[in-house]
This record gives sequence, structure tokens and C-alpha cells, in this order.
Amino acid sequence: MSEKEPTFEEWQKAVPETIRAEKFWSLIAYQKALYLYSLLWEDTEKWRKDERGQALSKQIIGSSDSICSNIEEGFGRDLGKQLVQFYVYSLGSARETKGRIYRAKAFYTLETLNKRLNLASEVVALILTEINRQKGR
Repeated sequence: MSEKEPTFEEWQKAVPETIRAEKFWSLIAYQKALYLYSLLWEDTEKWRKDERGQALSKQIIGSSDSICSNIEEGFGRDLGKQLVQFYVYSLGSARETKGRIYRAKAFYTLETLNKRLNLASEVVALILTEINRQKGR
């Protein structure tokens, strides 16, 4: 992990315009999920020195990537049932990522662990909100 991780606002400013111009960027759940992925990518750099960390690293990067990729794919579909289904997939990946963060607690300070768990919880809540919003249409 770098000496000082960026805040969400600092990170947002560094995201290329080509990504920020996409329709899915308007979804705060997507932005927070991509931020979480970015933080986890940095976190796992040090895990790779430990055999156990190597396996966890691959799994947590895969599950956190899946949160974002399902939202991206969902926006490529029609609104309605298909989009909601991809949000549901994304929600499953967000919950999986949260669990993996906790299981990787040996690699974190208590402060960083709590930050990651809170961010993952926020992503879960935001995706749930979007699912409920879409179902209410």
C-alpha cells in the first residue's frame, strides 16, 4: 500500500474522463465499488509475499472486480429485469468481498480493516438501494 491512500474525493478526480463519461459512472455504488477495488489492489501488493496471502489476493481481487464488472455489464443491457439481475450478481460479489476482507484480517491493522469493512458495507447498502429503486419502477 502506498504511504498515504487517497480519499474517495481525491481518487475520483484521478479517474480518467473516458470512465467518468460512461453511464454507469452516475451510480455512486459503482464509484464506491471501483474505489474499493483500487484500495484492495494496493492492499494485496504486500500479501503476495505470503503463500496464504497469494491465494487471498487472487480471490479478493476477483470478487471486488466482479462488483464493478456486473454493474458495467448491466448497463449494457435493457433497463428492467436484466439490469436488476446484474445488480443482484454485483450484490453477491460485494458481500463476498466483505467476507474476504474480514478473512484477510491478519494482513490489516485494525483501523484499515474497519475502513475496508465499512466501505464494503456501504457498497452493499448502495447496491441494495439501487435494486429496490429499480424494482419500484
